[in-house]
Amino acid sequence: MISAPVRYVPEVEQAQSDETETIEELNQSFDTIMERTAEDYGHAVRAVHAKSHGVLSGELIVDADLPPELAQGLFAHAGTHKVFIRLSTNAGDILPDAISLPRGMAIKVLDVDGERLPGAEGRTQDFVLVNAPIFQAKTAAKFLGNLKLLARTTDRIEGTKKAMSAALRGVRHVLEVVGVESPTVNTLGGAPNAEPLGETYFSATPFRYGDYIAKFSVRPIAPAMTALSGKEIDVDGRADAVREDVRTEMRQIDAEWEFRVQLCRDLERQPVEDPTTLWDEAEAPFIRVATLRARAQDSWDPRLVQTVNEALRFSIWTGLAAHQPLGNINRARRETYRHSADFRARANGCPIHEPAE
Repeated sequence: MISAPVRYVPEVEQAQSDETETIEELNQSFDTIMERTAEDYGHAVRAVHAKSHGVLSGELIVDADLPPELAQGLFAHAGTHKVFIRLSTNAGDILPDAISLPRGMAIKVLDVDGERLPGAEGRTQDFVLVNAPIFQAKTAAKFLGNLKLLARTTDRIEGTKKAMSAALRGVRHVLEVVGVESPTVNTLGGAPNAEPLGETYFSATPFRYGDYIAKFSVRPIAPAMTALSGKEIDVDGRADAVREDVRTEMRQIDAEWEFRVQLCRDLERQPVEDPTTLWDEAEAPFIRVATLRARAQDSWDPRLVQTVNEALRFSIWTGLAAHQPLGNINRARRETYRHSADFRARANGCPIHEPAE
């Protein structure tokens, strides 16, 4: 039997005493990554998810007649919104695809009305997703330790990283045989070289969902995309193999995903402050609230790449108060996302702003 969803109250969050200091150290580590990559490339890139595999223009169609617990925030009313979609890999440097890392999907929904989060400009709602249902670290302080390791290895020694990635993929295969999955191994280069269009993406961390609390997920449903699920890309001899394959596929595929919501139904079993805990779908099922579509197109169109990669930022703190990010990890992401975007804007002389429409 599925329990009723838990109602949001501010007390579901429990701030930690060291959060301000941790955020300062996160920003310092991001600076290390961005300064090194900007020097290498002569151009500033994102501190995480620097490499894009494709950018798409599409639409989000919110379902009609949703029940009250699902008709919340952006999804309170049926309708269609234009969106920008960015597919990426999570490293802070732009690496050859032989170094296999987790995938990301960022979505910017346009023309969204309602009370905004503090400091959220424009009329957009951002969703930042990865192809794993849980986050790699329980707290921002633990994530800081991982980030410091990545900062130390952010350089141009690609041969070493390729060798390490191959070794870690072997470790991952061994762990899978005994039923163990390691987000850390995946993050450091042991992830499968997955087809981005066949992957299911998750917010991994919780958010306010109007009167309730939820996680988000986007799952491919177009047959041409589900046929790619579980498939790995052959990257041999191709530094940008993922981008090339996505470009070939998107010229022929009308991409379609279902946008799903997983409502929290038990704060102990689906905690807000521990994103490493998997919310069991048997107890808290994902339910569709919208459809995300991107018709066949050039996924590396120079004009769209310029708009999305250079002139936009994606932040979980850009959007409606009804979808406030929750938990220690999300609170830490507020200032660090802005810090990263401000660095890019200064270094590249390219102001970053929300689209007007």
